[in-house]
Amino acid sequence: MTQPIPSSPATGADLLVLHALRYAGFSGLAAVASVTGLPEPDVESELIDLAVAGLVTHTAGDFGGWGLTETGRAVDAERIADELATVGARPAVTAAFERFLVLNPELLDLCAAWQLRPVDGVMTLNDHTDPAYDLRVLRRFLEFDRRAEPVCAELSTALPRFHRHRVRLTDALARAEAGDRRYLTEHTSSYHGVWFQLHEDLLVTLGIPRH
Repeated sequence: MTQPIPSSPATGADLLVLHALRYAGFSGLAAVASVTGLPEPDVESELIDLAVAGLVTHTAGDFGGWGLTETGRAVDAERIADELATVGARPAVTAAFERFLVLNPELLDLCAAWQLRPVDGVMTLNDHTDPAYDLRVLRRFLEFDRRAEPVCAELSTALPRFHRHRVRLTDALARAEAGDRRYLTEHTSSYHGVWFQLHEDLLVTLGIPRH
């Protein structure tokens, strides 16, 4: 069950959907709904309207989905810049982004530790046959998340739409703790996947090109 997402005065459902495609990339309907936290019927309605406006395009088929047009990308950039200006959020988002960048290398190291483990002194693909090792890494994820939470809170206060990333990070860890370890790095809605999308959202929100 998706949770409703708070919105700022400058952010409507159409922008949430449009912007999700910008930071999450080409996606199916269910994925866009998961990213935004909006019900699928509402997302589908918004996508159809955005397609009529020439801002998104749909590809049919088993591997089809929705993506931005060049016009849609430009419109999103303009509207996100307006959102930042309207609520005066740029300083707060910039400060939170700087703290995010301090945490980011550690998260990447954690993902590597989950995917590889030392065997007789040699780093080997983690086949997850050592539950004690996996538990240690999971606990490191949990400790990392406790330190990441204040950054997410700062972002949510500055722009309420960022709260959806916090919800998805929490959900991914809860699923991993419950036994579905794919939600650390492998699943499309894994902790790593959501963190990557948060990174992309911060970059495009602040207009910073990815190097």
